[in-house]
Amino acid sequence: MAATEVVPYVDRLVHSWQARLTGGQSPTSSAMACLDWAVHLAQSPGKQLQLTGKALRGSGRLAMFAARRSAGQPVEPCITPLPQDHRFDHPSWQRWPFVLEQQAFLLVQQWWHNATTGIEGVSAHHEEATAFAARQWLDMWSPSNFALTNPEVLTATAREGGANLVRGGVLAVQDILRRVAGEPPAGAQDFTVGERVAVTPGRVVLRNRLIELIQYDPVTPTVHPRPVLVVPAWIMKYYILDLSPENSLVRYLVEHGHTVFTISWLNPTSQDRDLSMEDYRTLGVEAALDVVNAIVPGERVHAVGYCLGGTLLAIAASVLGRDEPTDRLAGITMFAAQTDFTEAGELTLFIDEDQVSFLEDQMWERGYLTGEQMAGAFQMLRSADLVWSHNVRSYLLGRREALGDLMAWNADTTRLPFRMHSEYLRSLFVRNDLFEGRYVAGGRTVALSDIRVPLFVVGTERDHVAPWRSVHKLHLAVDADLTFLLTSGGHNAGIVCPPGTPHRAYRVATHHEGERHLDPDAWQRIAPRHEGSWWPAWERWLTEGDDRQVVPPPTGAPDAGYPPLGRAPGTYVLQR
Repeated sequence: MAATEVVPYVDRLVHSWQARLTGGQSPTSSAMACLDWAVHLAQSPGKQLQLTGKALRGSGRLAMFAARRSAGQPVEPCITPLPQDHRFDHPSWQRWPFVLEQQAFLLVQQWWHNATTGIEGVSAHHEEATAFAARQWLDMWSPSNFALTNPEVLTATAREGGANLVRGGVLAVQDILRRVAGEPPAGAQDFTVGERVAVTPGRVVLRNRLIELIQYDPVTPTVHPRPVLVVPAWIMKYYILDLSPENSLVRYLVEHGHTVFTISWLNPTSQDRDLSMEDYRTLGVEAALDVVNAIVPGERVHAVGYCLGGTLLAIAASVLGRDEPTDRLAGITMFAAQTDFTEAGELTLFIDEDQVSFLEDQMWERGYLTGEQMAGAFQMLRSADLVWSHNVRSYLLGRREALGDLMAWNADTTRLPFRMHSEYLRSLFVRNDLFEGRYVAGGRTVALSDIRVPLFVVGTERDHVAPWRSVHKLHLAVDADLTFLLTSGGHNAGIVCPPGTPHRAYRVATHHEGERHLDPDAWQRIAPRHEGSWWPAWERWLTEGDDRQVVPPPTGAPDAGYPPLGRAPGTYVLQR
């Protein structure tokens, strides 16, 4: 090894070892955020006085509340939990003295939010990171997390003579052993791929280094002529859109007479470390589109992208709009997919120049980012629900929650190759090259404005990964008919929304080419609200203006070099 290579090699090696201890979080990035906050707070006497006043007023309100409740007098609570906070929903939290515990905790939580926000001079990124760290710490020390301070646990323990704690201990040991062995969570075995999920019949019609392409069998005597190509995100397995039959969007489309293809991504290993974003475009989207065009010649394709798959589809569609005089696409649908990353939700808390460099050093050693690390980041965004409340139910109340198909899929993680993930983070998250016209594909920069086909864009109200207002920004970049739909639910549950799903609603409106722009809040005020699943509205959009029916196409195209290779779900989805 040359002398000039020793220094970066040593640094990367040290950082990769550090990452094992910190879960991939850069200690420098965290320290800089805390230092920025602390120094500016120390130089803000007005903010300090404000916080002191809030602490005194809060203490006084809590003391008055305690005095009246202990005397048996009716009194309004000092503070109520946020709508999404369900830790104190159980009626026993309204009993004395537990009601005092939860009121004190909520006041402290509110105070820390005020203490970590609104300090002049602190960068927006450091403010968000500090507030997030404070929230994580408080979530860990919530009185709901401990047996002696949780009235629901105490009641269950007294009623069952401690049996709940025994069951919880057994469940904890089982879960620890599963994690050590690298096994999926309990209950995932009930959703075997190809047996309980990903069971829509079909055949693999392409296999290359990066993807398998699945063509699903028709179930109707005639079909709509324009095929549908699904580009899922590669950070998880493709069958998020083909879960149990009752939750399968693929099955829903096939039953409504659509010819459906979907990409199933390779689960990379260290040998695939040099796969790039350009490989994902050419070996993924473009290769799949070539096969669909060969099997269904003469018809334009409805392309559908989910999450990162939608971002990649937008890049590929921009290249097609730039390079090909005849568009191969009939329309583009994007599910919870961003093209502008300046307001990319709480995931940006884990992404800055220092953090990306630290993550690159971690991936450099292995050649990939582990799926467990990515899943852990998503869990941290909702730690109160996905970590601590889960632990209370499982290990203190002794209740093993039934695992649904969506949660089983969520545990079926994939790896991300070193080069692709580094390019993705730097070019999209850090520099925002795609939206700002600097992203290079096919040797030249691409422009989202070259997309000239109709778009159907779906955002979800409670999305922590792709906030709907960020998704809505695509309106600013394209000058084409764009139907935007906002559905209830989160990043995954909002998309997996078959007809009959309770408590679901959506808003939808179309912005036509040449019309004036509406900001997200103005759009939300005027877009009509509809009860139920959004799937039928999207399915109607797919067939809008074309009511033709044709005989289903053949499976594969052997004469063009694409013979059927095996039954769905294929082999790549089974890779561990």
